Amino acid sequence: MLKATGLVGLAAVVPFVSKSNVPSESKSPSMQGGGCVLIPTETAGPFPLDLTTNPFYFRQDIREDKTGAQMNLKLRILGLGNCLPMENLRVNIWHCDKDGKYSGYNVSTNPGQAGLTYLRGYQITDANGEVEFVTILPGWYPGRVCHIHFQVYVNSVYAAISQLTFPVAEKDAVYLANTDLYVNGIDPIQPANDGAFVDGYNYQITTLTPNADGVSYDAFLEVSVQGEGTTGVPRIDLETGGQFVLGQNYPNPYSALTTIPLTLKSASRVRLDIYDLNGRKVSSMDKGTLAGGDHQFEIAPISMGLSIGNYVYQIEVENSNGIFKQYKLMTAAK
Repeated sequence: MLKATGLVGLAAVVPFVSKSNVPSESKSPSMQGGGCVLIPTETAGPFPLDLTTNPFYFRQDIREDKTGAQMNLKLRILGLGNCLPMENLRVNIWHCDKDGKYSGYNVSTNPGQAGLTYLRGYQITDANGEVEFVTILPGWYPGRVCHIHFQVYVNSVYAAISQLTFPVAEKDAVYLANTDLYVNGIDPIQPANDGAFVDGYNYQITTLTPNADGVSYDAFLEVSVQGEGTTGVPRIDLETGGQFVLGQNYPNPYSALTTIPLTLKSASRVRLDIYDLNGRKVSSMDKGTLAGGDHQFEIAPISMGLSIGNYVYQIEVENSNGIFKQYKLMTAAK
């Protein structure tokens, strides 16, 4: 699932901006000024991992066995050109645990974490341009303010990378309310004193609000990448090999029935797979060998036994030129 997306090893990045076009009650502090404001691309840091070739990381809950204050993180991705949601983009996040350690590395400043996979994952933006993760509020480590890395794969040749941080008072309040977990105490670094944010950080600060359960928190940040909505950046979808064009299902969001359009360059064997947001295959349909041209697949997710929610649909096309795959996300009406 998602292995052949052609998104491995990207070098080019585009900068992030934030846009104030959402109701004021849902704005993060980074959007209060209004307008589109360019903010710099940030470093991936010393502990990145390429999640692209490992579908294990396609998950919403990235905590594994890590303890900490539960945080439900939502990112909304917009196109800078028209400030409309950008759907079907893959968004990676990764961050340290409550004690400042990263999974996957064993170095002097990060001992004993080689081979571990906690607090890393990716999701696909829905029709609202949103992804959601269940994680913990990160801790901190010397020289860096509490932060989360994230990367948006705009298409097969462009990706954007940045970092987010949290409002100081709200973040430290969480640390103080959970001293049994965050034994290192409150964060001694301010964003203004953090080398990654010395060129400005106001547009990278999320909201951080407690939930009614008294133990979990919601965080939200809206960012924009170069492009216009879902169609502004040229989609050079190398993974299809020019063998087919997979359209967005319609209507989307859907309530009962939805249709998936597909155009084949030549006769090919076609399979349609549907996955939930934790990477589990929930349906697979072998469409057999289809002639070149336009095709439409009408599906009824609810009548198929699938609950209301978001699902990834993936088309696999096989012909004499090889096997090619592409995915998109469909959103249930709520």
